[in-house]
Amino acid sequence: MSKYLGMKVVAFNGSPRKEGNTRHLLEHVLAPLKEEGIETELVQVGGKKVHGCTACGKCFENQDGRCVIDDDIVNGCIEKMTAADGILIGSPTYFADVSTETKALIDRAGFVGMANGGLYARKVGAAVVAVRRAGGIHVFDTINHFFGISTMFTVGSSYWNIGMGLNPGEVEEDQEGIATMENLGRNMAWILKKIHGT
Repeated sequence: MSKYLGMKVVAFNGSPRKEGNTRHLLEHVLAPLKEEGIETELVQVGGKKVHGCTACGKCFENQDGRCVIDDDIVNGCIEKMTAADGILIGSPTYFADVSTETKALIDRAGFVGMANGGLYARKVGAAVVAVRRAGGIHVFDTINHFFGISTMFTVGSSYWNIGMGLNPGEVEEDQEGIATMENLGRNMAWILKKIHGT
């Protein structure tokens, strides 16, 4: 389908490996969305300079839809999240949790969203996790907790949204993982079209 339906999903790659397994998995989710006429964008977060939240509370004081830390990419990411209908957050598994860049994005975007009346409320969200062997469920939960507290609708698939692989591209050998991502993309497209009445 070449004509966009006026909906957009933005995906954030929290892996410092720009072309690594996390990106491969995200691309498999985005493909069915594109086929359904939903605009997509993939944003590289991992490997960029991303400050952690300092708990300064300025987002609650200013209520301007922005984080007071303004020398990294997070405010741009918040703008993209706010404008999108669906949000994908992908992360590799680092010591059974998200990457530091992913955690910083979640913390700061989450606080700004809350401080401004729920910027992401009723948007559709899904976690995408790359893992070598174990620990991926914790990563999956960390990302989904952000969606839950942000009053978002979380999309599931035919298995947990996890793909297994170590070296870049190795996740392509995980047939069940790839099928899970493709089904996730179809499910996300379905719920977005139901919400928007198309």
